[in-house]
Amino acid sequence: MDIQEKLQILSGAARYDASCASSGSSREGSPRGTGNTSQGGICHSWSDDGRCISLLKILLSNDCRYDCAYCVNRSSNPMPRASFTAREVVDLTMDFYRRNYIEGLFLSSAVMKGPDQTMEEMVRVAEILRNEERFGGYIHLKVIPGSSPELVRRAGLAADRISVNIELPSSESLHRLAPQKRRESILEPMKLIGGQIGTSLVERRKSRNAPRFAPAGQSTQMIIGASPETDFQILKLSQGLYNRMNLKRVYYSAFVPVNDDNRLPVLASPPLLREHRLYQADWLLRFYGFSAEEILSDDAPDLDESFDPKTAWALRHPEFFPVEINRADYGTLLRVPGIGVTSAKRIIAARRFSLITPDGMKKIGVVMKRAKYFITCSGRPFEKTDQQPARLRQRLLLGDGSESATALAPAPRQMVLFS
Repeated sequence: MDIQEKLQILSGAARYDASCASSGSSREGSPRGTGNTSQGGICHSWSDDGRCISLLKILLSNDCRYDCAYCVNRSSNPMPRASFTAREVVDLTMDFYRRNYIEGLFLSSAVMKGPDQTMEEMVRVAEILRNEERFGGYIHLKVIPGSSPELVRRAGLAADRISVNIELPSSESLHRLAPQKRRESILEPMKLIGGQIGTSLVERRKSRNAPRFAPAGQSTQMIIGASPETDFQILKLSQGLYNRMNLKRVYYSAFVPVNDDNRLPVLASPPLLREHRLYQADWLLRFYGFSAEEILSDDAPDLDESFDPKTAWALRHPEFFPVEINRADYGTLLRVPGIGVTSAKRIIAARRFSLITPDGMKKIGVVMKRAKYFITCSGRPFEKTDQQPARLRQRLLLGDGSESATALAPAPRQMVLFS
């Protein structure tokens, strides 16, 4: 099998890994080396400042010893198998970078002979790129659960971001759908990575020459819809990971049925709207000061598909509203539907010079089609309407009916090199 055939197989096999990001790293280039992560750019990802970054997204191998029910690369599937050598991945990365196809590498793998053997090869790729090829571009390595702590440390020193896929939201589901994997083998490297990232940050404050460990942080991925957990269980798990694992981000991947297995649910289509709502709720956890227990509860364990989670929260808490736009503090403003982090900061800044007017709200960037029901301006409401939750819900549904259709629109397809 030549390199092009391997690339076709192993780039296609990597498409179900959603946690492919390149934000948060600022590794500087070297005059003697190639590439850096401080400038922007056939998987497309986006940096924190909006730059489009192109990554070579491949598996080292799809020849897996595990037989997970949900995975296309499971050992029982009759499919073409291929494996790269470390040198082949290095050469592909350097060749594609020099042709301006990519800005970096996202490398994952099926588990070949064992976790350590697979992880050793992946770490060798990153170390050859950094030490021999002087490659300064972005590298994201997936950590194989069960790998030794020493390999995890080496991965963090060579890569910009490392991640361990938590796969499923509960131990019970993992045992049922991926019986060869253990929850502890996933959580232990996550704890190690989180601790190493914290230690690295402390050491970097003392000395700029201290080695950086995964400067773009760690992330993880959960499959949504393959197991019966509620959205509340998923968000509580994500909240715990953010609080305890020094995690940069949780990725939610709508379950795509690729195998015929009676342990899996029968779905007409992937739960894309549910995935979308979970991402919105996750944003509230990370940037808006919400907790999982505020967004959902045991009595209401699933997100409302008709409204974004913040609007749904507002409809359940009419006692919190209306909010006076000229007096509310930053945390209160963030809880108003239609007001985001940027517009809340702009409101606070603009109030230092004059009172906010209705026309000024639109210029600031507030989404008035939602916010107008929940705010007042100098004591005057923007929208005269019955504030009973049921009637307000109906008004919002009639005035904002396009969001669900937008959420269900197909995602942009990944660019492929070879047809």
